[in-house]
Amino acid sequence: MTNPDHGADPRGLSGRRLGDRRMRVERPHAPFFRYTGERTLVAREAASRPRTGTGRAMARVRRALFGRQLSSDEEAGERLNVATGLPVFASDNISSSAYATEEIMRVLAVAGVGALFLTLPITIGVVIVLAIVVTSYRQTIAAYPKGGGSYIVASDNLGTLPGLTAAAAILTDYVLTVAVSVAAGVAALTSIFPSLFDSRVLIGVTLVVLLAMVNLRGIRESGLVFSAPTYIYLVAIFGLLAIGFFHFATGTMPEYHPPASWLTTEAGEGLGILLILRAFASGSVALTGTEAVADGVQAFRPPEARNAKIVITLMGSFFAVIFIGMSFLASQLGVVPDPTEQETIISQITRTFVGAGTPFHLLIQISTAVLLILAANTSFADFPRLSSFLARDGFLPRVFQFRGARLAFNSGILVLAALAVVLIGLFGGSVAALIPLYTVGVFIAFTLSQSGMVRRWYKLRAEVPGWRKRALVNGIGAVTTGVVAFEVALSKFVAGAWIVLVLIPVLIGVMLFIKRQYTSSAAQLAVRTDVHLPGPHREERVIVPVAGINRAVVQALNVGRSIADDILAVLVTDSPDEGASIRAQWEQQLPEVPLVVVESPYRAIISPVLAYLDVLDNMVPGDKERPITFVVIPEFVARSWWERILYNQSANRLRRALLGRPHTVVVNVPYRRENGEH
Repeated sequence: MTNPDHGADPRGLSGRRLGDRRMRVERPHAPFFRYTGERTLVAREAASRPRTGTGRAMARVRRALFGRQLSSDEEAGERLNVATGLPVFASDNISSSAYATEEIMRVLAVAGVGALFLTLPITIGVVIVLAIVVTSYRQTIAAYPKGGGSYIVASDNLGTLPGLTAAAAILTDYVLTVAVSVAAGVAALTSIFPSLFDSRVLIGVTLVVLLAMVNLRGIRESGLVFSAPTYIYLVAIFGLLAIGFFHFATGTMPEYHPPASWLTTEAGEGLGILLILRAFASGSVALTGTEAVADGVQAFRPPEARNAKIVITLMGSFFAVIFIGMSFLASQLGVVPDPTEQETIISQITRTFVGAGTPFHLLIQISTAVLLILAANTSFADFPRLSSFLARDGFLPRVFQFRGARLAFNSGILVLAALAVVLIGLFGGSVAALIPLYTVGVFIAFTLSQSGMVRRWYKLRAEVPGWRKRALVNGIGAVTTGVVAFEVALSKFVAGAWIVLVLIPVLIGVMLFIKRQYTSSAAQLAVRTDVHLPGPHREERVIVPVAGINRAVVQALNVGRSIADDILAVLVTDSPDEGASIRAQWEQQLPEVPLVVVESPYRAIISPVLAYLDVLDNMVPGDKERPITFVVIPEFVARSWWERILYNQSANRLRRALLGRPHTVVVNVPYRRENGEH
């Protein structure tokens, strides 16, 4: 690059006193770049602004929807503290308390209403597993302060294949998290507005799109948007628990009377160990979202690891209290799950204590619905981040690694939203239909992550004091989650878990294929680092496809002549008379450039050009290296978008046909008509 100082404009200015002179140097790059050293520039925001009217209009729309463009230097200000980090990374786990009890009861109800007495014991079992997982992940966060999700931990300690297995499992789970959370939120709304039930798919799709748009504005802004609903839900639900436990302590529990039709369903299955395991598996949806905090450590403000550990501890504590409290109150009241899914368990408990349609009932339902919907934000915060890790390592397309104008991983956000929309549509927005696919992936990831931590402590046993205790904690976590993973897969296999178990190997195969392609391309593009790279040593020739003589063609010929002396113009025509006329004009005006006229009686244009290039290549003897062919394509650049439809269609087709052709370089030479030209 030319030194920008060479273009500086020094201007003499008079000083304050007679005879004083001072100079002001105006560098032409100043509006667009900061000069930080010899041939080193830093682009300002102006350098990134679009140049066309359409581009500027689109930029204004994006700014209105997503906010102003952020510099990489502003990333520190986009990080989260504990107060905003809790809604972003813990809302999925906390919101699970709104439907985990119901999912346990819905499975137990298959054996009859009498089986619902097991709801509380199963709830306590799930909470114990959660406590083990949270304790284990606190150690993982401390060991991997730059992000310690299951993919990184498993890859680092167990190898590539276990790491990809964990990644595929957790990516699948994140997609399901969005679908289930939104579907559950819509179910909470239909509990108080039954007329919305038939539109639940459309509502769910709309909500996913809105969530994606908020997350495209950046992680800090999404944290601010989602903070209030999360804390309103916590206050409301703890208020409900307080009311319920007050009635229990004072012996004033109200009467609960479910509709008679809910009690007439005959038991479809006996109360056996498999049914209990299925109920436990359904309640284990509560553990989703734990992984996100470990993956997103770097999204927190310093000290990152400490703040992440506080968030994961608060998350587990809030969830445990709510989950156990809801299951206890449901058992004491004798609540029965609605077989039509139109009214949730939490709605039944609330209206029993405070009355249907009361302000507090509406507050509970609306805050629950909003939080369940926003719980999908945990996936929007972590799916793109995990995708960026995989893209960094070459297992996903590199586009997932790049951040948008608001420092968000836009590609990951958009892909996640699209997949969730498809799932909601396929399963009709039903929580009960989606739940069987849920939790299998997350427990596989938990198991691999904790197993990796055990191996890490063993490898570092000479450096880490108390490594046995640390390994024991993670070992218990690995065994516990491994057992749950097997149990969930077994109990939910027929109900739909088989889809996830098939999808995970498919995703692993896709990621390995992408990695192989990147590795192969890198090997082909690599140059030795210990040699001075020489200049061109192969012969070069230039072919210029033309349609006649015009300014665009003349400009392309001039560019071609600057590349090589061996230059040919090629005219393809289906009219011999037209070819003869153009040749006569060519020999008069451009005699120094040979013109080859290719008559095309079958009226093809692109194929004869490619065939002619093949003929030129075949004229080279077999033991001689073929020259590099530069195909210089003239292109007229129209001023208006509608004019572009009228021009360059053949040029675009030829360019696409030449991409990937061996020893061929395509050079596009645009000719721009100035405003004064006609």
